[in-house]
Amino acid sequence: MDQFAAMRAFVKVVETGGFSEAARQLELAVSSVTRQVNSLETMLNTQLLNRSTRSITLTPQGRNYYNRAVRILQDVEEANLCVMEREDTPRGLLKVGMPVAFGRLHIAPIISTFLTQYPEVKLDLRLSDGLSNLVEEELDIVIRIGNLDRSHPNLIVRKLASHSRVVCASPNYFQQHGKPQHPNDLAHHNCLLFAYTDYNIWRFQRDTEVCEVKVSGTLVANNSEILRQVCLDGAGLILMPTWLIGEDIRARRLQAVLTDFQVSPHAETDMGIYALYLPNRRYSLRVKTFIDFLIQQFGNPPYWEA
Repeated sequence: MDQFAAMRAFVKVVETGGFSEAARQLELAVSSVTRQVNSLETMLNTQLLNRSTRSITLTPQGRNYYNRAVRILQDVEEANLCVMEREDTPRGLLKVGMPVAFGRLHIAPIISTFLTQYPEVKLDLRLSDGLSNLVEEELDIVIRIGNLDRSHPNLIVRKLASHSRVVCASPNYFQQHGKPQHPNDLAHHNCLLFAYTDYNIWRFQRDTEVCEVKVSGTLVANNSEILRQVCLDGAGLILMPTWLIGEDIRARRLQAVLTDFQVSPHAETDMGIYALYLPNRRYSLRVKTFIDFLIQQFGNPPYWEA
């Protein structure tokens, strides 16, 4: 029995919740994964998993073994990375998860430059507006936007750029409905809403003044680019990040208002655009190179806030 292969199979079964999905991700037959986990249990003389027709759960011994096995496999992968990548040449496959709109607007235009500069790196980009899981999806890097209050403490975080949001609308909308002079005025405007937790509460701060405004409107959507387009068409106000609507403001297709207020879901949180990766990637040259490249390309402050 290949114990490392059996450990990988066991860990993957736990992470995916079943033998079939684990086998699919490992590109093995279900019978092979089952055999590896059974052999591991036989070698340890311990039951690691409780199996039923509906679910698989860890035994107390299995939970302890899983936690240690994950650390061991991460150490092995880290050791392999140190050997595989020469000190001055990033190489190999790099899997990166990111939000759809941000990836399309700010990652896609610079990918060819990165691949030209680092021809021995192969990129696998996964665009999704869900919270990508580094472990389950076997990603090297995840790009997340906002605050990191819910992030796992064992992840390594690097800030790529600042993240600020503004309230804006088209000149035509303001001609018809006037401009809000204070956040409380937003209660009387048609606010186009991005669907997330507490999406109808917009929070503002100016010096010591803190405002929470309950807003409403004729459209709620879970896609920021749809809201942007409807706003451009003059249908209402949006609260959106400058990386999405910065060019529209520069071109005067949209006008920002209430700019003397800071917009934040919580005044005490740090809003940013971040790269997250597991500790076993800390010595990966391709991870470091890609993150450094993004930081250099975005600038400080980022170019979309110019």
